[in-house]
Formats: sequence, C-alpha cells, structure tokens
Amino acid sequence: MTKRDSFFQELIQKKFKNLVKDTIRTGTLIIELPSGARYQGGDGSGQPVIMRIKNWRALARIVLYPDLALGEAYMDGDLILIEGDMYDLLDLIFVNLTVEEPRGLSTLTRRLVRLFIRITDYNTPLRSRRNVAYHYDLDRRLYDLFLDSDRQYSCGYFETPDKGLEEAQLAKKRHLAAKMNMQQGQRVLDIGSGWGGLALYLARMFDARVLGVTLSDEQLAISTDRARAEKRAGQVDFKLRDYRALTGKFDRIVSVGMFEHVGRRSYGEFFSKVSELLADDGVMLLHYIGRSTAPYVTNGWVRKYIFPGGYLPSLSEVMPEIEKYGLIVTDLEVLRLHYAETLRHWRKRFMANRTRAIELYDERFARMWEFYLAAAETAFRYQGLVIHQIQLAKSVSSLPLTRNYIHMQEDSLRKQDSGRGPVLAKTAAS
Repeated sequence: MTKRDSFFQELIQKKFKNLVKDTIRTGTLIIELPSGARYQGGDGSGQPVIMRIKNWRALARIVLYPDLALGEAYMDGDLILIEGDMYDLLDLIFVNLTVEEPRGLSTLTRRLVRLFIRITDYNTPLRSRRNVAYHYDLDRRLYDLFLDSDRQYSCGYFETPDKGLEEAQLAKKRHLAAKMNMQQGQRVLDIGSGWGGLALYLARMFDARVLGVTLSDEQLAISTDRARAEKRAGQVDFKLRDYRALTGKFDRIVSVGMFEHVGRRSYGEFFSKVSELLADDGVMLLHYIGRSTAPYVTNGWVRKYIFPGGYLPSLSEVMPEIEKYGLIVTDLEVLRLHYAETLRHWRKRFMANRTRAIELYDERFARMWEFYLAAAETAFRYQGLVIHQIQLAKSVSSLPLTRNYIHMQEDSLRKQDSGRGPVLAKTAAS
C-alpha cells in the first residue's frame, strides 16, 4: 500500500466515524470497516445492528453522499448485514436523524444536487411517460408479490389498528368516494388510474361513468382486462394519456398517488387543467404523498432507482398554486401513519416472496426493492412524510355544510361492501 492510499483510507475512516457519531446517538450500530477494524456508534442500548462494509470505495461514497450511496452499497453487495436486516438498520438511522440531514462532507454534495434538480426539474409529457414506465411497467408478477388483491398501490386507510391490508385498501376506496360525495350516474375522471381498482369500485357502487388515464402500458392492459371481465368496458374507459391532453367536463375528479409524479414546476399546469375539466358544481379529491416539514428535494437514491422525476411537496408549495386557478379548498385531511402501516404489510409480503422476486429479476433487484420498502416505511415513521387529501371545488355550495355526509356515506358503503370482493381478470394475476 502506498502512503497516498494509506492517507486516503485513514481520512475516509475518520470522516466515516464522525458521520456515525453525529448520526447514531441512541441504540447500537457496529460497523466492520474494510480494514477489519470494528467501530461502534450509539449508546450501547437495544438490540445491536452489525454491518460490514467490504471496500474503501463504498465507504468513501457513503461519506460523500449517504443519501444515494448507502442504498447502492447494499444493492451491490458492498454492505452486508451480519445482525439485523435492512429495516432494522434504517429504523436505527432515522429514529436518530428524524427530519435532520447527516452532516459532514455530504452537506456540499446535497447542495449541488439540489441546484441541479432545481435547474432540470420539469416533467414534459414525454419525460413523464418515460418516468412512469421506469417503475410501473415492470413485470406485472412483481406487484402480485406484495399488493392486495385489488392492486391498490397507494396508502391504505386503517379504520382501526387491527385491520389487515385488504380491509385497509377497501376502506381507502370508501373514504375517497365518501369525501367526493359521490352521487349515482356521475361522470368521473381518475387521473393516474393505476390498475383500475378505484375506477371500477366507483362504477360498481355508484353506476358512475369513469375515464381513467395512465401513462403505463402495463397498467392500461390490466385495467382494460379488468373492465372487460366485469362487463363494464362501455362504462369504464381506460386510456394511455397525459392529463394535459384531456378535454371535457367531469362531475368528479380523483387523483391518487399521481401528483408526486407531476413535478414541482408543473403544479400550475396541473391545477389549471383540473379547473378546466371540473364542472362548476363539481368536486375533486387529490390524494398524494406530501411533507409535514419545510420543502425538501426527493432522496437521491429514490429519485435514481425508484421514482425518477418524483417530488413530494409541502402544503406551502401546493396551496398557492390551487388559489391561482379558481379552485377552493373545501376540506383537508392529513393521514399520518397510515402509509407506514401499509408499507409494513407490503414489506412483509415482499420478504416472504423474496425468492420469487429474484426469479423474476435477480438478487440486486431484490435488494433494491427491499431497501425501497424499508426506506419508505421508516420515512413515514420518522421523517415527516404524510398523505395529504385535499378536497377541491369551484363553488362554496358544492358540498353539504358539515362533514357528516362523509361518515354517513362511508357507513352505507361499508354495509354494501360486506361480502363483496374485487374482480380481477386472470391476466392481471398471471
């Protein structure tokens, strides 16, 4: 080893130890360094998490930009967990950090990344479709490994803590329908319609005529198959279309888990188009992942490997745009730990089917998905991520004076839901 290499390794080791010392204040994290030496962070309490970092390159990258490099090191096999799993490691990190950022050399890296994103962060229709395809056009069998039977890939609604995933996702659809004050036979637009579960539910329960739009070929194929299987192909129509290209008027508009993909610089376009499409006495329900903190850029690893072009806004970024386009906020609800619980179910289901994920892709992909689900769950538990449900209208008289209608309609739907289940086309689960 040259003196230069020795100096580099000593410097990186020192900076890494400082990073761990600043980050892990409670609990126990034991790291086996590339030199073979062990370093312990924390106060020695609780069940220890023990990990090994195999080479100096991975260690240096974690020091320079842990937001990206920690997940990459795990995907590449450069970070090995000896005791505990990835959720245990991330839980230990984020219960200490909460909404703070790691300090040290990564502060400069983070600033440069933010500057780059601010300059380039605009999702054109072409870019939006490419971003959506990156995540949602994966092998359809992957999502069978962890989603509920209706393929709801968004936050469930846990009416009581003991409810399971299937019940929570059905309750979510009830909650959304009730908050829109759905009436029989209405014309509904579902922006970002996923695999079609919500659109079909509204058609089933309210005889609604629904247009669902997505940018995913896979989602379109499965949604269309499901509509045919329920003999609702004329009533529920799914199209591969950007929301900006839509025309017409709708009594109700709903968008669940799509606004995160719009991009911060496109909020004006989004609410301008919503205002154009919504009937004068209509109601919209916007459901998306947001922040309870000040605005912050999407985590570097998530942006690169999971949701390119994604952004999770604070209310302070959304409300001014709503106000510009003749829309009124008529109700706002913040769902806090509901998504953490949803992700807990997804993570456990995925881990139980991890071998099948490797068969579909490979070990690196399985590690990536494992890291994603664990990171998302801990972010909702500790880092200020929440669900914002914003109800919008054009007229102050579009909805009843009190919120009682929500609970009344949920009760009515709950009685109707008893004994019902989603109808899935065979191709959706194959």
